[in-house]
Amino acid sequence: MRLTTKGRFAVTAMIDLGLRQSNGPVTLAAISQRQQISLSYLEQLFGKLRRHELVESTRGPGGGYTLARNPAEITVADIITSVDEPIDATHCAGKENCLGEGARCMTHDLWTALNVRMVEFLDSVTLQKLVDDQLAKGLQVEDKPSVKRAISAMPVSKPIRINAPNSVFALGNAFSKT
Repeated sequence: MRLTTKGRFAVTAMIDLGLRQSNGPVTLAAISQRQQISLSYLEQLFGKLRRHELVESTRGPGGGYTLARNPAEITVADIITSVDEPIDATHCAGKENCLGEGARCMTHDLWTALNVRMVEFLDSVTLQKLVDDQLAKGLQVEDKPSVKRAISAMPVSKPIRINAPNSVFALGNAFSKT
């Protein structure tokens, strides 16, 4: 089995959300910044997590995502499968046609047994355990979400006032006075 970045990022983002949801909805932009995950990629993942009812979204100012269930009820297997990450070590995706035309490879049963063990393990690890592990390692979670204002590095310049006529008629009047 090869766990791709999709599964890894989904679990990482859910841990981040679990750590901070007591402060209210968590924005994907904040998760993106803290975890160095592309915002557009997080949007795709959280769309799938929302469809599988693992997270809920709140729109508008102060909006973001919260967990839809208690973190003790969400397993790593739930997260990984919700983002369409297969948990399968077989070459045939469990279809028993490893060698084509319905023929199984000699190691099919080995990989099938591994699949069962992987699912059992990932199903035994809860999001709450992963959150608790991070806190036990000394991770500091800020009390209030850091709100960054959009401040430009460029100084704001005053608009230039031009004393010029703004129509053909005003231009004609300006020339008639001279």
